[in-house]
Amino acid sequence: MAGCQTNRGAAYSLGCRLVWCPKYRRPVLVHPVAERLRELIEQEAGERGWSIVAVEVMPDYVHLFVRADPIASPSYIANQIKGFTSKVLRGEFPHLRRRLPTLWSRSFFVASVGSVSAATVQEYIETQWERPWRKGAVS
Repeated sequence: MAGCQTNRGAAYSLGCRLVWCPKYRRPVLVHPVAERLRELIEQEAGERGWSIVAVEVMPDYVHLFVRADPIASPSYIANQIKGFTSKVLRGEFPHLRRRLPTLWSRSFFVASVGSVSAATVQEYIETQWERPWRKGAVS
């Protein structure tokens, strides 16, 4: 399978789209903060073996497309990145501590990303017994 990764127990191709915002959706992710945030996201992902496909830092939200192994749930990925970046950014940029009680809101958006649509997967599963090599097989 193209784009497939493996580990000791699985072959997988898992991607997720994550979006999260600063507390109160304040537009604080600008200039040096945005640049440093991008570096930190890439650093954290690299240390954990996650692959960043795309990342965009907007003034009031972060949009991330990441590929990870099946052990890392989307909420784990979001929480690890948010926790690490908050600690470092609030240490390096004191104005973030003054303007916000915490850097990130608690919530985030997640969606799975794949090259095959849900309808295609459903159709494939529902038509398993219709394959030419299955004709005549006992169900």
